[in-house]
Amino acid sequence: MPNSTTKSILYGVLASAILLGVYFAILTLVSGWDFAQNQFSAFWYFIVSLAMGFGIQISLYQYIKNLIHNGGGMGKVVGVSGTTSTAAMISCCAHYLANLVPILGVTGLVTFVAQYQIELFWVGLAFNIFGIGYIGSRIIKIKKQL
Repeated sequence: MPNSTTKSILYGVLASAILLGVYFAILTLVSGWDFAQNQFSAFWYFIVSLAMGFGIQISLYQYIKNLIHNGGGMGKVVGVSGTTSTAAMISCCAHYLANLVPILGVTGLVTFVAQYQIELFWVGLAFNIFGIGYIGSRIIKIKKQL
C-alpha cells in the first residue's frame, strides 16, 4: 500500500490526465478531432501547464486531507475550496464557448472570448499559482500545529 505522499501524487497525476481527457473530449465533440489537435499543438504549453497546476492542487489537497485526518483530533480545518481550480478550468476552456455561442445567438461573447483567448489562459495560470500557494500555506500552518 503506497504511503500518503505517493497516494497524493497519484491523485494529482490522475486529475491532470482526466482534465486533459475532458479537454480533448469537449473539443472533439464540439469541433472535431482535427480542431482539438490543432488547438493543442498551438497552445500545448498553456494547456499542459493548466493541467499540471490542477494536478498539483489536487495532490496538495489530498496531502492536506491526509494531514488533517492523521492529525490526531486537531479539530476541524477548512481545506481549500474548489473555487480556484474551477476558475482555472473555466478560464482554460471558456474560449471554446466561441464554437457554441453562435448557436445561442450571442455573437458579442464570441468575439470577446476569441479576442482574449491568451489572456484567459494567463488568468487560469494565475488562479493555479494562487491555489497552489494557498494550499501550500495551509500545509505549512498545519504541520507547525502537529
